[in-house]
Amino acid sequence: MKYPLMRNNILREDLDLIIEHLKQDDPILTNGPKVREFEATWSEWLGVKYSVFVSSGSAANLMSMTVLKHKYPQGGEIIVPPFTWVSDIASVIQTGFTPVFVDIDPYTLAMDVDGILDKITDQTRGVFLTHIQGFNGVTDRLLEALKERNVPLIEDVCESHGATHNGRKVGSLGLMSNFSFYYAHHLSTIEGGMVCTDDPEIYQTLRMLRSHGMVRETTDPAYQDRYQSSYPDLNKDFIFAFPAYNLRNTEIGAILGLSQLKRLDDIVKKRTDNLLYFFDKIDQSIYRTDFKVEGSSNYAFNLILQKPDMSLMAKLEEALSSHGVEYRRGSAGGGNQLRQPYLQPYLKDKAYLDFPNTDHVHFFGFYIGNFPDLTHGEIDGLCAILNNVSAKTKL
Repeated sequence: MKYPLMRNNILREDLDLIIEHLKQDDPILTNGPKVREFEATWSEWLGVKYSVFVSSGSAANLMSMTVLKHKYPQGGEIIVPPFTWVSDIASVIQTGFTPVFVDIDPYTLAMDVDGILDKITDQTRGVFLTHIQGFNGVTDRLLEALKERNVPLIEDVCESHGATHNGRKVGSLGLMSNFSFYYAHHLSTIEGGMVCTDDPEIYQTLRMLRSHGMVRETTDPAYQDRYQSSYPDLNKDFIFAFPAYNLRNTEIGAILGLSQLKRLDDIVKKRTDNLLYFFDKIDQSIYRTDFKVEGSSNYAFNLILQKPDMSLMAKLEEALSSHGVEYRRGSAGGGNQLRQPYLQPYLKDKAYLDFPNTDHVHFFGFYIGNFPDLTHGEIDGLCAILNNVSAKTKL
């Protein structure tokens, strides 16, 4: 593949650190001191008080929704985008909430702010906003309105490590935030994710939820004492506060994370530089380049047609495939989630028709790989392929 979605995301220096760890006589392999070090270092980088390292970004989604479920056991509504990864919406359904959908803003690919505010009711338990593909998805107006209405913001930052809003990293703005460290993301632990918060009680709950609901996982002695005194007939090491999960990660994942975190800011800078160069080189009469890029931390090159054109899409797919360009049609998560079979029991017939901005990306959008060692020369070659197809279309 000449242009893969990702290249060289785990370096020799990362692997050497793992090898050194494994050379010890009796190395700790599961959740241990390296995990705690990674959590603390990540929290400092992000600008939050607490982080909990888990097995995937999807696990992080499930954990954050479970926290809300404990706060609202009777259920309620969570506002979500139709343009996101499946696990965001699935986690809402799995925890007994009702997903309420809002179409996207075409300039950020995140949920439209007016749409969010229009959908808030007395049943709203949270706004689960995805920062799509490196774009900042929040505005001051949204943050202020949610604070005014006492509606928590949960941020999905799985594709947007290092993106900022008014100088603050996204993921530090809401009640909780979720990150993915899958292979193609800005920082990779192969599989992995992080849940972040400034709330000390939520932090202790997250630690327990990650490990079967065990009270011994908390770091607050007063918390443990409270449970132990309330349940004196139980072994103090095996008190289960919640019907929870096993979503722990490993020391090996943490070693990778710590190593990669040292270069994450440089990675963000290079990805953003690549995106701006890409937008400058593609045919702006055919492809959209008018995104709100301030604070961006690009995940992948966004290739969205200005106007619907099925014939051009077919030619683009043929050209990309023949030139060895890996791509994802429909962009994030396969496009409009409202067209997926898993959601049909929860929707009215043809609900996707009410979300035209999302549907446009579904049919007329791609993403193409962007990564730190991609050169401007390679981007020139990629844009030449794209512009050649669009030039032929104009004839």
